[in-house]
Amino acid sequence: MSNETSPLRVIVAEDEAIIRLDIAEMLRDAGYEVVAEVGDGRQAVDQAAQLRPDLVVMDVKMPVLDGISAADEIGAAGIAPVVMLTAFSDKELVERASDAGVMAYVLKPFTIDDLRPAITVARSRWSERKALEQEVADLGDRLATRKSLDRAKGILMKQLGLDEPGAFRWIQKTAMDRRLGMREVADAVINGAEHPSS
Repeated sequence: MSNETSPLRVIVAEDEAIIRLDIAEMLRDAGYEVVAEVGDGRQAVDQAAQLRPDLVVMDVKMPVLDGISAADEIGAAGIAPVVMLTAFSDKELVERASDAGVMAYVLKPFTIDDLRPAITVARSRWSERKALEQEVADLGDRLATRKSLDRAKGILMKQLGLDEPGAFRWIQKTAMDRRLGMREVADAVINGAEHPSS
């Protein structure tokens, strides 16, 4: 991600060369850094994977790989938010774009004043999505740690005749003594690598 002072790095994906040049020029004039201009969806995905831009501005209808499929790949890989450009506003297209993880949608013809708020919305939605993914990963990790600790406590209670708080303290002390995480110690107890002695 770019910091506050550097311009947003953008890839422009549009199959019509004249329109692609116009969009790139419009973005540059507005202070964005256009890091690549491509003419088909496959190039958009490849360039996004290579350059890791802050944003991709992409047309819906493109050769090789259509814009929605390309947006889906870019979003699934967690690379960057996509602002979709289209001359079509039919409901099915909007739903497909939304399902693909497109963060914002702009109808042609447009000006930078149409594009700028879409970029802001796309980046905001992208940040929210990333934060939610991190929260889910953290919760999953905490749940896995808790399950390991509970299983290890059960083993220690059985093998050493400890009560639950005593088994927890054993794991805690072993983790501190060996400079390991409590989950590492718990997993070692479960796998038999850590042989408890009272």
